[in-house]
Amino acid sequence: MKTFIIAEAGVNHNGDMDIAKKLIDVAVECGVDAVKFQTFKAENLVTDYAALAEYQKSNEKKSNNQLEMLKKLQLSFDNFKELQAYCKGKIKFLTTAFDFESLNYIIDDLKIDIVKIPSGEITNLPYLLICAKSGLPIILSTGMAEINEVAESVKILRENGCKDLTILHCSTEYPAPKNEVNLLAMQTMQKRFHCNVGYSDHTQGCEIAFAAVALGAKVIEKHFTLDKTMDGPDHAASLNPAELKHLVEGIRNIESALGSGEKKVSTSELKNKDIARKSIVAKCDIAKGTIYSNENLSTKRPGTGISPMRWDEIIGKKAARAFKKDEQIELG
Repeated sequence: MKTFIIAEAGVNHNGDMDIAKKLIDVAVECGVDAVKFQTFKAENLVTDYAALAEYQKSNEKKSNNQLEMLKKLQLSFDNFKELQAYCKGKIKFLTTAFDFESLNYIIDDLKIDIVKIPSGEITNLPYLLICAKSGLPIILSTGMAEINEVAESVKILRENGCKDLTILHCSTEYPAPKNEVNLLAMQTMQKRFHCNVGYSDHTQGCEIAFAAVALGAKVIEKHFTLDKTMDGPDHAASLNPAELKHLVEGIRNIESALGSGEKKVSTSELKNKDIARKSIVAKCDIAKGTIYSNENLSTKRPGTGISPMRWDEIIGKKAARAFKKDEQIELG
């Protein structure tokens, strides 16, 4: 199964439609499977008193709280309809909703074909119910969640209509410390919940995402930006276009390298088999009728003669003819 790569544009458009479309163009050029935005109305998402996260304070110095910051980053519903149309025929369009009005809009009006639940909504029962009852495939991010919270959310989703669920392991920090990623938790959830799993990566660089694919991730989500130095909360922890392209190329190479799991000789190495393996040869000149022994036989390349795996069969037999040193032994 091909890894589904989601390029998370998020709010890295800074509220500018031209930047949003350029992000789509970059995602298309880099060969990802989907580009994802974030749909919300700031007043529906946070209270007037919601403080900025530490990483937001570092990267967004012009806002005093989340509401002020998010108002500058939101796009209108009509903007999302335009972005969806811009993606048509080029790339799959996805967007995550962060409030009830936005969630109903993307399901009922945009008619998205995959619902992506962000980590912050994993404990939001009414939100989960809307997602489940849509009947759409669901991708559930699990950042900041304990396994019992994941289990409860999975139960709610499955009991209320979700038939196609993918769970993403995630560490919700920007950037996420690599020593706290705990990537094996992804496999733990796969075994417990019997569904496809993936990884929403907030670490810097690509190697953790590569490791996730090698460990069985079927979905990889990664933030990207046009320029890491732009103002905004997520730019600094995002991939630039060159890095996004590297991510895609690396994942596709890993998929190819993983193969079928069947252990067999590959086409390219077949020609080297006889060169690298050994045959039973005369360790010294051997006269006709001499009994083969550990003292007069050895193994050397190439492997075009009798295999050393037949050593015990050869020892004790008589030489059918004379052999020069290094000559491959033959049975009479």
